[in-house]
Amino acid sequence: MTVEEQYRITSEDYIDLFIEYNRNEYLLNRFPDSIIHTINPRYAVAYAPASILVPDFISRYGYSSLPHCYGLTSEKSLEASGVYKLRRFPAFRLRGSGVLAGIIDTGIDYTNPIFRREDGTSKIASIWDQTIASAVSPLNTFYGTEYTNEQINKALASSNPLAVVPSTDENGHGTMLAGTIVGKEMPESDFSGVVPDADLIVVKLKQAKQVLMEYYEIPLDVPCYQENDIIWALTYILETARILGRPCSVCIGLGSSQGSHDSRGPLNKMSSFIGDSPGTTVCISAGNEGNSRRHFFSLVDPSIGYSTVDLTVGENEPGFTMELWGTAPNTYSIDILSPTGEYIPRIPESIRFNQQIRFIFENTTIYLNYQLVETHTGEQIIILRFQNPTPGTWKFQVYSKGDLTGSFHIWLPMNGFLSKDTYFVKSNPYTTITSPGNALSPITLTAYDSVNNVLLAQASKGYTRTDIVKPELAAPGGNVVVPTLDHGFTTASGTGLAAAHATGITAIFLEWGIIQNNHPEISSTEIKKYLIRGAKRNGLLEYPNPDWGYGIIDLYNSFNILRGDFPNR
Repeated sequence: MTVEEQYRITSEDYIDLFIEYNRNEYLLNRFPDSIIHTINPRYAVAYAPASILVPDFISRYGYSSLPHCYGLTSEKSLEASGVYKLRRFPAFRLRGSGVLAGIIDTGIDYTNPIFRREDGTSKIASIWDQTIASAVSPLNTFYGTEYTNEQINKALASSNPLAVVPSTDENGHGTMLAGTIVGKEMPESDFSGVVPDADLIVVKLKQAKQVLMEYYEIPLDVPCYQENDIIWALTYILETARILGRPCSVCIGLGSSQGSHDSRGPLNKMSSFIGDSPGTTVCISAGNEGNSRRHFFSLVDPSIGYSTVDLTVGENEPGFTMELWGTAPNTYSIDILSPTGEYIPRIPESIRFNQQIRFIFENTTIYLNYQLVETHTGEQIIILRFQNPTPGTWKFQVYSKGDLTGSFHIWLPMNGFLSKDTYFVKSNPYTTITSPGNALSPITLTAYDSVNNVLLAQASKGYTRTDIVKPELAAPGGNVVVPTLDHGFTTASGTGLAAAHATGITAIFLEWGIIQNNHPEISSTEIKKYLIRGAKRNGLLEYPNPDWGYGIIDLYNSFNILRGDFPNR
């Protein structure tokens, strides 16, 4: 790739577009005037002029071509998960030695003492900072800068570390998750990472391109990351772990309410591929959409033929995107009634259809797209992109056509991408797991407060749209002590922290299985089964359930069941 071609990767003049080509190189030519960047034999990214992203883009090229946008999922845990109890036995003082933990997030404050070993050297094996341009990008990514452990140690020995390694974490979310996994024990602050002897591979994601955020009506001042950059991050972590010859547990504390909310889609498939690889685990946050009122579900009574959806739009809402997914084989169409009473009659079903809707008495514009058969799922999707929506209650009649009882889901954007004043009047808290938490092989975590054993109210709930059990497990994620950017500590909550905690738990399994040679081929799938068997369950509840999955992680009990002669005390 030439320097000019590489420029397109980060330039706001070009849009990133997915191509699922499956080694069929003919499919790589579908976007005019584009440069192709191959990720793996299945997926490639095309960098095309941003001018291609016009209102009828989805009708011309399909919904699956656009990367989804991802946000952050976090805002006396070790004892609760049985980690300390396990460490009391000399043969099981498992602290992550020899294991790598991969973080894909906002970066890391590598100068924080909790990321240093006792000799002062860094626990960080490498950092790939996607935001810093240079000639030392890793693999064939052609963007960002990689910093090695040697460079990081050189920086730490310097009076001005950032002059040597200028990578930072301006947000603090990545530092918080990394500290939860591998942070040094600080008893005076009631803090310890789950596996303080493990090392880190860190990827700092670059911000999503403005042209994509504007298309989806996402505020430009919020942390937002593109699906293809996350896939590259997973590829980098997997390859770095392979080069170092060490097992790796990956944490994804990000989520998106876009997509079909099932196991399909590029990032879901990539997460499952890595989770199925021996010596690698993937832990993903369920999301924090449970009480956000941003999901609607309805069956459509065939005798009536439609269902009514009431959507409250808050004051000063600049815009947002709404996705309706209808269940096959029925087909679906809508009409629209604005808060001032302006009516848009039913818009009939169509294979691929787009329409710009302008209202006479209000300043609202809606860009409407129908796709009768979405590429990855075969289901129908209706996308509405609102610009300057009038505040108040919008009404939609969703019509179902077919000889079976129809059903449909509608999702609004995730927390941070939309104000809390925009919501469905009759919302449904279930089927709110964010992507890639719906992927099959990774372990998806919900969060609870370990002090009172209460599930976080905001935690997303399962199952997937296709009734796969997600989340599988619950981990501490309520009022957890976490590191801050001023090298102090505070408390935070969210399912991202639960995913980080579980990343440490699975790293313990990797140390036991691979480093100690008890189970050399262990993977996410097997570790998941061990944790499910050992999970704490409430006798008054039926499991699995869409709130708790199979129960609360109990590492001690998982090993106790695994090893029949393990002391039960």
